[in-house]
Amino acid sequence: MKPLKIGVVGLGTVGAGLLEIAFGNGPLSKAVEIVGVSARNKSRKRPVDISNIPWFDDPVELAKLSDLDVLVELMGGADGPAKVAVETALKAGKHVVTANKAMLAENGVALAKLAADNNAEIRYEAAVAGGIPVVKALREGLAANKIKKIMGVMNGTSNYILTEMDKTGRQFADVLKDAQRLGLAEADPTLDINGGDAGHKLVILSAIAYSGAPDFKNITLEGIEEIEPVDLESAKFLGYAVKLIASSIYENGVVRQSVRPSLVAHSNPIAQVDGATNAVLIEADPVGTLTFIGSGAGAGPTASAVASDLLDLYFEAKRPVFTGSSATGEEVRFATDLGLSSKFYVRFSVEDKPGVIAKISDTLARHQVSIESFLQKPPRPNASVAIILTTQKCDESTLHAALDELSNFSEFVEKPLIMPIFE
Repeated sequence: MKPLKIGVVGLGTVGAGLLEIAFGNGPLSKAVEIVGVSARNKSRKRPVDISNIPWFDDPVELAKLSDLDVLVELMGGADGPAKVAVETALKAGKHVVTANKAMLAENGVALAKLAADNNAEIRYEAAVAGGIPVVKALREGLAANKIKKIMGVMNGTSNYILTEMDKTGRQFADVLKDAQRLGLAEADPTLDINGGDAGHKLVILSAIAYSGAPDFKNITLEGIEEIEPVDLESAKFLGYAVKLIASSIYENGVVRQSVRPSLVAHSNPIAQVDGATNAVLIEADPVGTLTFIGSGAGAGPTASAVASDLLDLYFEAKRPVFTGSSATGEEVRFATDLGLSSKFYVRFSVEDKPGVIAKISDTLARHQVSIESFLQKPPRPNASVAIILTTQKCDESTLHAALDELSNFSEFVEKPLIMPIFE
């Protein structure tokens, strides 16, 4: 078999890691021939020697190479040069392997059509959860299953911050600065801490599982910026860990996608995932519940996922871009309304005055929301008091109606923090 002629666009951590695998003695070294590379900076010091590989200042020119079989896109970004290079390759009938979750989440429908129209393939195992083969699991191993739920920790930066806050009792802003200093968070960490990065990954998995089309418009995103040490301390006391959970839940033809801080029972394996590790839980019929845990980023794990896709193309394994159990063609609707039915954690910040607890319990009771546990913390330096409760299972819309009514009372000094609870 002739080796695939590949061009690599982007030579950062993952791109350099891929070249190291390709230049090694493993299976990939016999399966690919690198015919060109492109990156922002040719003179940057890298762990591999690229002096004998043709260099392209413009990634689009590399994508146009007549003898190119596969464009490996590792630049990132939903639009811009990465997207143009990928479109150029697909229009020429060349396959694409990418780690670009943002591009697929926001432009995946159009790119999948372009690939189909030109008999080309898009592979993207590296776009979700680094070295964890969860894309292949959904596209191949679970293709005959009906997926009921996907949930997990899909962003290592946010998980590191929450882990350190839990261990040390420090505030979010302090731990974020440490994460940036250690290189675990970007100078602009917005996508990591506001749920956007995990959201991009989730809609890709949802596309495979349910619809065949990534839908980033219909997703609820909430970040970890409002989490305080008191929340982590209280969750632990109640038998839970706080995690930024990406979840996609299918019920009665409706899929609800969300990324939001949540309480996860200590008995759930996801609760045990600390630091920058990722975990994905899939509940399916008839296989049951599967949990995937591993490194979600870094040169080795992510480059390994890219290499796996290249070997699939080398052996001519073919599948539609976004197809797993969605091949059945069942119609689904994506919803972003407050339709989740769950137990919830609620933290109120209130003035330390008589009658506040009675107002909370009376208002919740009138809205048919039952309290399961109740904690009151000592006064804070600003004289407010944190009141924490967990509810029994209820509809989120009902809970919000009760909280909206409580917000009319002057004693409630901040918007309540709400987190769903996963047992």
